[in-house]
Amino acid sequence: MERVDLKLGFDCNNHCLFCVQGDKRLHEKARPMEQIEADLAEGRERGALELVVTGGEPTLQPHLLEVIALARRLGYQRVQVQTNGRRFHYEVFCDAAIAAGATEFSPSLHGSTAEIHDALTEAPGSFRQTVRGIEQLVARRQTVITNSVITRTNYQDLPALARLLVRLGVSQLQLAFVHILGTAEENASWLVPRKREVMPFVREALEVARAAGVRSMTEAIPHCLMAGYETHVAEDVIPDTLIYDAAHTIDDYGAYRRDEGKKRGPRCGGCRYVARCEGPWKEYPELFGWDEFVPVG
Repeated sequence: MERVDLKLGFDCNNHCLFCVQGDKRLHEKARPMEQIEADLAEGRERGALELVVTGGEPTLQPHLLEVIALARRLGYQRVQVQTNGRRFHYEVFCDAAIAAGATEFSPSLHGSTAEIHDALTEAPGSFRQTVRGIEQLVARRQTVITNSVITRTNYQDLPALARLLVRLGVSQLQLAFVHILGTAEENASWLVPRKREVMPFVREALEVARAAGVRSMTEAIPHCLMAGYETHVAEDVIPDTLIYDAAHTIDDYGAYRRDEGKKRGPRCGGCRYVARCEGPWKEYPELFGWDEFVPVG
């Protein structure tokens, strides 16, 4: 096992229209520190050297800095904070997270303007705070790996978003197709676009990053739609990951994606990428069918 994904709790100061965690914030308690200590120890025993601290919004958890420091003492070499980025607009908090031992930061930005981003997060002012948070982290020479969820609302804005992220100086950007779970499932009828609709804008955004020398990846877009951009498929490089979720553990996230979470279509067996492509999340073809996924010879 290479990585541990640890969900501290599900409180969040955004209310994203695509949140896969849905209403967990209403009924799931924060993970107690004693359990976190056991989780981190187990992860190290299994060989993990990377930790992703997430949620919900982990920066709202009062013991976040303690968790980061403990992870580093236990021997985790890379500790990433997966966040909406808002709290990092405070200089004091940036400095405290870095001092505790965080090595990577993964803020989420979903539009190149406040109008687009704040509408998707349902949190007025979140764009301004997240952008400022990215600026603060970049100014401190931190590794900043952004994530942007692709929806019907923002897919035409992806090239402009990539240009903004390049200007901000991020280390890497990722474009993740919306996963139809939680709040995204409730809003699927109007929120989820067809993958073939978004691909011209995804490719343009990747070209923006390529031209600037910024690493860029996609998530949940199968290889057959990524002709000429296959090296940007994140699933090819995601480390073996152990996930500690609210009430359960996913022992091997890669196996979960391949065997339960994602699905291959009736024609996928004839594709040159069949041995490595996981297919889309299974909810997508349940909504739109398989006609977009044409095997590559």
